[in-house]
Amino acid sequence: PGEKYAATRHNAGMQFVDFLRIQGAPQDTLLKSNKKVHGLVADYSHCGQIIKLLLPQTYMNQSGLSIVAAMRCFNLNPDQILLVHDELDLAPGTARIKYDGGHGGHNGLRDIFQASGRRDFYRLRIGIGHPGDKSKVLNFVLKPAGTMEQQWIHEAMYKASQAPLDALIQGKYAQAMQILHQQSTNHSKTQ
Repeated sequence: PGEKYAATRHNAGMQFVDFLRIQGAPQDTLLKSNKKVHGLVADYSHCGQIIKLLLPQTYMNQSGLSIVAAMRCFNLNPDQILLVHDELDLAPGTARIKYDGGHGGHNGLRDIFQASGRRDFYRLRIGIGHPGDKSKVLNFVLKPAGTMEQQWIHEAMYKASQAPLDALIQGKYAQAMQILHQQSTNHSKTQ
């Protein structure tokens, strides 16, 4: 949370949620503080459905506190939740949907899995690239992406917010994965 981290690579998930909110009707999707879920919440209308948007106001490595509270507060099962997060193992401009699986070293996911006792969540992974050396990861994720990389990340967010999101809302997970994976671009191949 906070301005200090708002534009960092590690906040790609929060940037996507805010992107959705702004893409809708911003006056109708105002973020409101909800202490019960330790976050900011907005209702977002898409494909005739109301979707709860949640921006946890915990630090990344305490994301489970907010997600588990939201599951209780809104009576949600893991398959009704789409976790959106940054992904080091994907190039900027790439977005992928994944179901279940490990946390891959992502401390936010690690905390969610530990706090909920589950890992059977759908996840939208927004590629941010990798600095090339494990010792550089912390500094890398806590800094903003370069101008071109940020443009590619925003392109991936836009693509994910279209047909794949429509399919996800309709419960067509395999179709959403296929659409997104076909349209995602790996810019590292063109350099």
